[in-house]
Amino acid sequence: MILTPLSSIPLIRSGDDLAAILLAALHAPALSNVEGSRITHHASRLTLHDNDILVITSKIVSKAEGRLVNLATVTPSNEAVELAARSDKDARMVELILRESREVLRVRPGTIVVEHRLGFVCANAGIDHSNVNSPLPVGEGPGPALNEVEGVRSDDWVLLLPEDPDRSATEIRRKLEAASGVRLGVMIIDSHGRAWRLGTVGMAIGLSGLPGLVDMRGWQDLFGYTLQIPSSAWRTNWPRPPRWSWARRPKPRQSSTCAASPIRCARDRSVNSCAPENRTCSDEH
Repeated sequence: MILTPLSSIPLIRSGDDLAAILLAALHAPALSNVEGSRITHHASRLTLHDNDILVITSKIVSKAEGRLVNLATVTPSNEAVELAARSDKDARMVELILRESREVLRVRPGTIVVEHRLGFVCANAGIDHSNVNSPLPVGEGPGPALNEVEGVRSDDWVLLLPEDPDRSATEIRRKLEAASGVRLGVMIIDSHGRAWRLGTVGMAIGLSGLPGLVDMRGWQDLFGYTLQIPSSAWRTNWPRPPRWSWARRPKPRQSSTCAASPIRCARDRSVNSCAPENRTCSDEH
């Protein structure tokens, strides 16, 4: 697999066409950053090919979809106030966490671990305060300055995860395929922490055009043993790329393909499972 970061990506705002921006970045001139003795080269003038996978951070998808919320507009419930006291968090932030969650699993100062409404477990419902700026034309930018029109602080904006990451991935994939004429996969990822481990991992929260789960039961390992349990979760544990990335997978062996090609499946090709028994895909998004 070749993982290639893209440059020339602007700051994303609500209503931006991510597919169009991504296509422009694929054809942008090369950029090189010199850091001491190290030179970092970024991709330029790339051509999409069949079975390429584009990995997109959830933050810019959320920004383009207008998932920004200003805390000044949030009225915390009694439950949020009580939970805020236990977690040492802003009660308005806690209210948003509760709205985005199915269940609170654990609380400690600074962190609320929940089952997100999308089904995965994460801290603070994935709500982000970093690299989030006011979408308003007056008073935007970092710092505590008040917006002259709305009367809200520009540093009170937070960002929710996409409403439906699978749908977002499908919309972006269809636009890219229509423009490029090739079959693609799109993954939307977010940074998640893992229990008893420091740091974060890139977790796929949405995908389209490639399977999210590959059932490997019935396959043989290197020594001929027939696998009985494992299923490979393509959705999880991807390396976290920069703002956008363009990944090309080497052509897999025939035994690991799904239907006619690695990402070509029945009907829409937006799938989350691949069974080796019949090499077909199911559970479209």
